[in-house]
Amino acid sequence: MEISVIAQIENAYTSKFGVPRQSGLVEEVISRIVFAPDYRAAEALRGIEEFSHLWLIWGFHEAQREGWKPTVRPPRLGGNQRIGVFATRSPYRPNPLGLSSVRLVGVEKTPNRGTVLLVAGADLMNGTPIYDIKPYLPSADCHPEATGGFTDSHEKRRVAVQIPEEMGRRLAPEDRAALEKVLAEDPRPAYQEDPTREYAFEFGGKNIRFRVREGLLEVTEIGD
Repeated sequence: MEISVIAQIENAYTSKFGVPRQSGLVEEVISRIVFAPDYRAAEALRGIEEFSHLWLIWGFHEAQREGWKPTVRPPRLGGNQRIGVFATRSPYRPNPLGLSSVRLVGVEKTPNRGTVLLVAGADLMNGTPIYDIKPYLPSADCHPEATGGFTDSHEKRRVAVQIPEEMGRRLAPEDRAALEKVLAEDPRPAYQEDPTREYAFEFGGKNIRFRVREGLLEVTEIGD
């Protein structure tokens, strides 16, 4: 079977570090879905604006490996316990495909790139290839009684975020709000708790550095 890239996503997640671990966690970051030239037919999106949410099927293009292993170490378990790969959402799979639910916030008609979709809550890195888009159907896709396996018994780590005012002024208000939400999800590996360690990543064209001590994440630098 041949599979084609129909679109790519554009957003502020320009490095793997900092990308939310699941979709829907950070709705403050708005992503654009830009279709490849062969798939820019306006009629292919006819009626899509009637749906509030979409499913994206995409590729882990930055997590390619030769071969595969039947077990992985989920970050939620601190990287110390192995779980079957098909019982996780690890990117290291026999076929490196991802599935994400995002909120459709807008449909833009552009002169050079055709119709562009604006979505919130994506957990895709900038430039991620998208292979298919399907509407989310509440009547079929929502299961309030569902259980979450090992994720139900391991609380997700969150932190308070502190951005010094002089650094915060280097960002537009909407960019600062998005960065604060990304950091509140604590992008560190679950097994790292060194309060002296400084972490760095790129977000929205800015170099962000921070430390975490006793549940407080303090931004130490916002640079170009």
